[in-house]
Amino acid sequence: MNVLLVAVFGAAGAVSRYAVDSVFINAGAVGRFPWDTFAVNVVGSFALGVLVALTTERMVLDDSWRIALGIGFLSSFTTFSTYTVDSIRLAEDSQVMLAFANVFGMLAVGLLFALAGLAVGRTL
Repeated sequence: MNVLLVAVFGAAGAVSRYAVDSVFINAGAVGRFPWDTFAVNVVGSFALGVLVALTTERMVLDDSWRIALGIGFLSSFTTFSTYTVDSIRLAEDSQVMLAFANVFGMLAVGLLFALAGLAVGRTL
């Protein structure tokens, strides 16, 4: 059953990721900041924080929700690999400041949003 949950929710996460990409036209263009990847990773950090608090700390939701939403949906919605490649491509395109902004900005904002998500999940 868990494999089916991961498959179904993973497909939904992948389609959602594609939908976000379609909103940010030309985000991956040469020398442009990858707002699409930044947005999904920050939203995913917050959502995972809420989910972890609700499923592992507060036990408000059954563990199958952690599997379906965390491993399935959010794992295919967010993307570490695109984040790293986007950062390298920015540096290769002589956009070193944007590359550093992407690396450190996403790390800092992602951590803050994960912390905020945990806080929200703990208060629900």
